[in-house]
Amino acid sequence: MRPVRLSVVTAATALAALTAVTGCADKSDSKASSGGSGSIQVTAKDDSCTVSKKSFPSGHVELAVENKGSRVTEVELLFPDDRIVTERENLGPSTSAKITAEVKAGSYEIACIPGMKGDGIRQKVTVTGGTAAQRSPEMDAAVAGYRKYAQEQADATLPKVKVFTDAVRAGDLEAAKNAFALSRVGWERTEPVAESFGDIDPKTDTRADGLEAGQKWTGWHALEKQLWQDKKLGSDATPLADQLDKDLADWQQRVGKAEITPTSMANGAKELLDEVASGKVTGEEDRYSHTDLSDFKANVEGAQQAYELLKPIASKNDPALTTELDKQFTAIGTLLDKYRSTSSPDGFVSYDKVTKAQRKELSNGVNALAEPLSKLAAAVTK
Repeated sequence: MRPVRLSVVTAATALAALTAVTGCADKSDSKASSGGSGSIQVTAKDDSCTVSKKSFPSGHVELAVENKGSRVTEVELLFPDDRIVTERENLGPSTSAKITAEVKAGSYEIACIPGMKGDGIRQKVTVTGGTAAQRSPEMDAAVAGYRKYAQEQADATLPKVKVFTDAVRAGDLEAAKNAFALSRVGWERTEPVAESFGDIDPKTDTRADGLEAGQKWTGWHALEKQLWQDKKLGSDATPLADQLDKDLADWQQRVGKAEITPTSMANGAKELLDEVASGKVTGEEDRYSHTDLSDFKANVEGAQQAYELLKPIASKNDPALTTELDKQFTAIGTLLDKYRSTSSPDGFVSYDKVTKAQRKELSNGVNALAEPLSKLAAAVTK
C-alpha cells in the first residue's frame, strides 16, 4: 500500500532507511532528454508547492524534487482525472530526488502532499506539443511484456482472494488467516499500477492510520485486524469481504487500461522498493498478521520483473548499472531466503520473530538495491 503516516515509534527508523532509498540531495540542473531543456524544479514545503516551469514540451521530462518542509512528503505528476503519471513517495525533510517521466501534450497537475495525506497542494502545468518521446522496438516490447505481466497478476489474484473472502464469509478464522498473505501477492507485485488509478488502493489496502477524514475502513487490513488482533470476525466482516471482492474485480478490469511507459515501469520498480522500506522493513504494513516478508518478497519480485524487461535497453546505455542491479537483486533474494519457513502458509517466518539486528540487515539490503534502481529510468531514456 501507499505508506501514509508513520507511528512515533517507527518514524525515526523508517526515515533513516529511506534516506538512501529516496536519493541523495542534488541541486544541479541536469538536462532532461526533452529537447535538451533543463529539469523542472519542484520545491515542496509544509504549506506550499512551487514549480520552476508551468509549461514544458512533451517527451521525457525530469522533475528535480526537493523537500524543504519539516514533514515527509510525496510529489505526484497527475492527469486531470487524478490518475498518476509518476510519483515519488517518502521524501524526508531536506531530501532531494530526480524523477524521469514520459508525458504527452495536455494539462496536468503537480501535487506536493505533506504528511502524505489528502489531495496535496497543487500547481497546474501544461505540456505542449514538443517532440514526442522516441520509442524503440525494445521499449515497445518491454511495455507490452509488463502490461501482460500486470494483467496476469491481477487475473491470478482474484481466485486467491476468493479463497480468503469465502473463509471470512464462512466464519473460518484459521482458513482466512492461512489465505490472507497469499491473496496479496499479485497485488503487491504490481502495486504501482493499482496506485496509478488513484481510487482503488485506498479502498483495498489502507491501514487504520492512513484513513482520510470521514473515510470508511475497508479492504485487507480491516479484516486482518479482526482475524489477528480481535480474534473474531465482526458483524461487518461479510460486507467487508464482499467489498474486497468487488474492488479487486474492478482493479482486474482496469489493469489493461493503465498508462504504462518505460519510465513508469522503472519508476514503479523504485516505488516498490520504497514500499518495502517504509512499510515492510518497519513492520507497519501487516502489523497484526506479521506476514510482512511475504509482501516484501512480492514487492521485490515485481520490481525485478520490470527491471528484467527494461534490461536490454538499460544494458546498452549503462552496462555498469545493470551489472550492479543484477548483483543487488541476487543479494536481496539470498537475504530473504534466510527467512523461509515450510511451516508457514505464506512460506516465511512471522515478522515479529525477526530481530532488530536482522531488520537492520534487511533495510541495508533494500537500500543497496534501491540506490542503483533509482537510476534505471534515466538509463532507459539516454
